[in-house]
Amino acid sequence: MTINRKHFGTTPDGCNVHLFTLTNNRGMEVRVINYGGIITTIKVPDRDGILGDVVVGHDTLEGYLNRSRFFGALIGRYANRLAGGRFTLNGVEYTLAINNGVNHLHGGVKGFDKVIWHAADTDQGLRLTYISKDGEENYPGNLRVNVTYSLTEVNELRIEYEAATDQETIINLTNHSYFNLAGSGTILDHELMIEADAFTPVDQALIPIGEIRSVKDTPMDFRSPTAIRRLIGNGDEQLRFAGGGYDHNFVLRGVAESFRKATTLYDPKTGRLLEVSTTQPGLQFYSGNFLDGSIIGKGGRAYVKYSGCCLETQHFPDSPNHPNFPSTVLRPGEEYRHTTVLKFSAG
Repeated sequence: MTINRKHFGTTPDGCNVHLFTLTNNRGMEVRVINYGGIITTIKVPDRDGILGDVVVGHDTLEGYLNRSRFFGALIGRYANRLAGGRFTLNGVEYTLAINNGVNHLHGGVKGFDKVIWHAADTDQGLRLTYISKDGEENYPGNLRVNVTYSLTEVNELRIEYEAATDQETIINLTNHSYFNLAGSGTILDHELMIEADAFTPVDQALIPIGEIRSVKDTPMDFRSPTAIRRLIGNGDEQLRFAGGGYDHNFVLRGVAESFRKATTLYDPKTGRLLEVSTTQPGLQFYSGNFLDGSIIGKGGRAYVKYSGCCLETQHFPDSPNHPNFPSTVLRPGEEYRHTTVLKFSAG
């Protein structure tokens, strides 16, 4: 793996943003900027060996500053939604920004996706570091976060998350890349498999109701490879709540914290295959339902509904408000550590 760096732009408050390009000997290329830790580009070959960019995004910094839907970004302190922007910790209720209907989403008004990360080229890969101060977006504790992107010779992008705090807090980190393995069009003909027998159903505000429900006989059943198009339009209440598609958390099989396969995504047109493995307990599958063509992205492309899909390895949404969900509390002296691997191939 080699890492090259160049200037990508300057924020309105005068901070320089750099673009880091990771390449391996097989020609795979991943580009990351230190604004938001955003993955701007992933180039991988199709079945004919032709490289193509498989993530949604922008050509310039200005696009990420003003027109992004968390494209490719690191998300924190708390990925996904918190009901009513509230949670209680040690008997203290914390009130957060309401930035998604009646809920708190992806860390607030200025989450980790909108900050400058310190970047360093290390033996392990590109390491991004951010210190979130006590009270930032009203979360408690000074939180130090390291995220390392590394690229292997078997076309794996490894994302390693580490964090420590000096005060009890909550944390849920993920990456919010939108994938389209065809590089254009929609993801409706992509075939998806999710290693989950259950999901967490939501209410109309997309907040989990606290139940863990079997995927059997529901449009959430991706236990075998299934074209996304086949189930997305069946009118199920859960799909209606999410704007005519998926924005749901799946309960991954296996023991949380153990590294195991979470999902596979395959594009029959190009032969590209993405396999995602993780130590996280959940996977949020979002099918790009709220893209509406108003955002113009790479090469002048309008991102319409279903232009890309997210496969966010994570803890469950709204976990602090559901005692039966895996805990997202981090205490002083503990280390938050998770790994997600994106492996690309073609055939």
